[in-house]
Amino acid sequence: MTVDSSLTAVDPNPDLPPDLGLFTILRLGLFNLGLGLMSVLTVAVLNRVMISELGIPGWVTAGAIALPYLVSPARVWFGQLSDSRPLWGLYRTGYVRLGVVMMGIMVWLAVQVVWQLGGAVAAAGQWSWQDPAILGWAIALSMIFLVYGLAVSACSIPFTALLVDVSDESKRSKLVAIVWSKLMVGIVIGGIGGAIWGKIFIPEDLGDPLTTLYGPITALFTAVPVIFFGLALIATWGIERTYSRFQRRSASHRREDSVTLQDTIRLLTTNRQTGIFFSFLLILTIGLFLQEAVLEPYGGEVFGMAIGETTALNSFWGIGILLGYSATGFFLIPRFGKKQVTKWGCGLVAVCFILIILAGFTQEAQVLKGAMILFGIAAGMTTIGSINLMLDLTTAETAGTFVGAWGLSQAIARGLAIFSGGVILDVSRSLFQIPLLAYGAVFLLQSISMIVAIALLARVDVAEFRANTRTVLATAMEADLDG
Repeated sequence: MTVDSSLTAVDPNPDLPPDLGLFTILRLGLFNLGLGLMSVLTVAVLNRVMISELGIPGWVTAGAIALPYLVSPARVWFGQLSDSRPLWGLYRTGYVRLGVVMMGIMVWLAVQVVWQLGGAVAAAGQWSWQDPAILGWAIALSMIFLVYGLAVSACSIPFTALLVDVSDESKRSKLVAIVWSKLMVGIVIGGIGGAIWGKIFIPEDLGDPLTTLYGPITALFTAVPVIFFGLALIATWGIERTYSRFQRRSASHRREDSVTLQDTIRLLTTNRQTGIFFSFLLILTIGLFLQEAVLEPYGGEVFGMAIGETTALNSFWGIGILLGYSATGFFLIPRFGKKQVTKWGCGLVAVCFILIILAGFTQEAQVLKGAMILFGIAAGMTTIGSINLMLDLTTAETAGTFVGAWGLSQAIARGLAIFSGGVILDVSRSLFQIPLLAYGAVFLLQSISMIVAIALLARVDVAEFRANTRTVLATAMEADLDG
């Protein structure tokens, strides 16, 4: 095997790359801003249109949106690829850009298929798997969302690994807070922009939803992916070449076969802490996202809110989460520690879901919006705390691999949560016949999940993880050298 000399040569400049300036950190955050815009398309616009306007069952809609997470094992693979095989000369950036392009193409195709599926349902008069047109378009939509999931994995895991490459532990909490706050900025902008878009281009009397919604929704699903690509390009331009410490941190100086897939599996399966933290992220993510496919329909059915208003709910919890991010990254974590702050956040999230249920009894949209802001603050504490823990439970030689493993846990949980939310809603409807009680069952289960997450968090030990991982990694490297 021929080894690229540029990967094995000793760096003539032993000095570390420059630290990231505030402007550069803000520029990095543009990637997450675009990711936030894209998420609004699928979990705030598409799910509302499919369930409320096109008459597609909740479990079918939630299942389709959850399908990208079915291919979440690819996150470990993309992480391992970005650790060992550069794309277009860069370990992280090439995968990020390729994934962004594929995401844009797939989300545009998805909305085109949704119109065809909605037309097939309208022609049949109801949802029926026996109808060939409905079945065919449903399968097509499923395939598109599966490829969309691969695209998300290809860009998001290497990007998160890039954050490890360009930072050290002492400054990472602020980096994470700023970069992840841009994700919420994107969701807030997407929510507000979607509400404005709806008021301008979508009439209150929809008439035939397929005819009325086709133009404005299709235009939205065309413009946002183009904006996302532009933001991702600006965010990553020159970052890896200038600021990455990846090769300097690698004990093996990046030999292409330094950490094999077999080594990766060994690293992930022999460390007790890996299993504990994987389980914690799984339950935590379920607790946060079980409502993702049902929140907008909840606003529509229980509070009588229009499409634009329910889309704007993302803005309210997004504003709250921005407050939570800032407080956590700059104040709470430096003073109280990552684990303690994450525990507090989980507890507050559990309380907030009870408040969201109670808001339904008032049927006042303003009360729901207030509860969403509080939920955002609690979710911000939980998210920044857990992400910082996640990056601490990562090694320099295999940053992409471990980020991929943690991403796998979150993706499995998020997909399970989105699909389960739709199923629980449909089952609860049949049991209670009252919309508030049906939606309340979803929120109550989220509250319980957060309590379980707190119990798992108590067993997480970063020091034990690092000690065990160093031992396994050293053994793997010795085996490679002997071979």
